[in-house]
Amino acid sequence: MAMDRSKIEQRIEEIATEIVGTKGLSLVDVEYKKESGDWFLRIYIYKPEGVSIDDCEEVSNAMNSYLDEIDIIPGSYLLEVSSPGLERRLKKAREFEIFAGRKIKIHTYFPVDGRKDFRGLLDGFEDGKVKLLYEEESIIIPLQAISKAQLIYEP
Repeated sequence: MAMDRSKIEQRIEEIATEIVGTKGLSLVDVEYKKESGDWFLRIYIYKPEGVSIDDCEEVSNAMNSYLDEIDIIPGSYLLEVSSPGLERRLKKAREFEIFAGRKIKIHTYFPVDGRKDFRGLLDGFEDGKVKLLYEEESIIIPLQAISKAQLIYEP
């Protein structure tokens, strides 16, 4: 019996979390979507010192072997494994945990501490709230208040 898209993503996320963990990497996100008539399974991985082509290849090979074995994705699809990108948008709680220590910009749906736009150092994630350091001040922003959060690239 075929699973729906979100169930497939959820199952792949469980598998990928385990596989990337054994390779000293963090799973950032999993996307399973149709583009131009083809299905794509995208797995985004991260490590603080940067993701190499070898990292992507290792995860891709391990995922391919496992996915062939369990056969949960109907039909054909293309598997892509990559780093999340330099200015990635952050959506999920675990992304705010993974990228702690990096500079980010956040826009909120409604004012938090009198403002809707923030730039600062991501200082972690706890109890559904993002902690941001901004000019010596710690700002707590509830995840549900965030309309857009994005990493800021600093060479």
